[in-house]
Amino acid sequence: MSNPIVYKAYANVIGILENNLVEENDQVTTGTPIIRLINIAPELNAENAKLNVEKARDNLSGPSAILKSLEKEIKAAKLRLRNDSVNFLRQKRLWEQNIGSKLNYENQKLAYELSSNNLQLLKEEYERTRNELSIQVTQALNNYRSSAYSSEEFTIHSKINGTVYALYKQPGEIVNTIEPLALIGSTNNFVIELMVDEMDIVKLEIGQKTLLTLDAYGSRVFEATVKKIFPAKDEGSQTFKIEAVFIKNPPKLFPGLGGEANIIIAEKQDALIIPKEFLIDENIVLTEDGPVEIVTGLQDLEHVEIISGIDENETLYKPE
Repeated sequence: MSNPIVYKAYANVIGILENNLVEENDQVTTGTPIIRLINIAPELNAENAKLNVEKARDNLSGPSAILKSLEKEIKAAKLRLRNDSVNFLRQKRLWEQNIGSKLNYENQKLAYELSSNNLQLLKEEYERTRNELSIQVTQALNNYRSSAYSSEEFTIHSKINGTVYALYKQPGEIVNTIEPLALIGSTNNFVIELMVDEMDIVKLEIGQKTLLTLDAYGSRVFEATVKKIFPAKDEGSQTFKIEAVFIKNPPKLFPGLGGEANIIIAEKQDALIIPKEFLIDENIVLTEDGPVEIVTGLQDLEHVEIISGIDENETLYKPE
């Protein structure tokens, strides 16, 4: 009947429970680690992914980077091009003055063009390699973040501030994503769950005052207010679920405490009431003069209002 606002904690991965980091009845805050699963493989994957990031970064900009080698080749190609360019221009001027052979001119021209093409190819290879290495760094970082996230999934954290009400698994047990591992709920924010007969559901409204007794507190009466009315009927019990909240919490509350409640739908002063157990067929009572038909009014689980048929001086007999 009385339950805190709770949620069940589940694992996102399949594994083995390594350790419960809290105990039942412990107070936790949002983000508190509560359960750790065995996660050797994810930790190794995360470490390997981190090494791959470092390697990719080193290839891109480290002292032994691939680009350093290409930069040296480009520098050498520029020197060759400059030299071949000077030789080609010299040979071209001589050829224009009819000095030298055409073969020498064409050889110098070919050497110049080859050097120019080679430099251009090296520059293109440099840009292509730099882009590929940049992509590799990005991919390595993504893999590392993914591995680190996977490793984090093996530690389950509390999503709310509250109390650990139950731990369902012990170290060494297999964990899956279907069975809950813990029950965590609010410490002071309790909800009262009431089951109401379909004959009475139409009389209820949000905000109505509720009087209830809890088995743990004997005849002590607590006040509450109707907070939510669920529209779907439970086909098994043929009742509707109602939620109410305490106006003032009892000194101590635990999940699942049972009791009985009366929702006040109307109030009357000086009403004549009798215990329901004195009724016969809902509208007849047994008096000294025999059975008498009565007209009933408001009622709760134990008492019913008498509108007419008998008065407060009538002696009633309980049916056998």
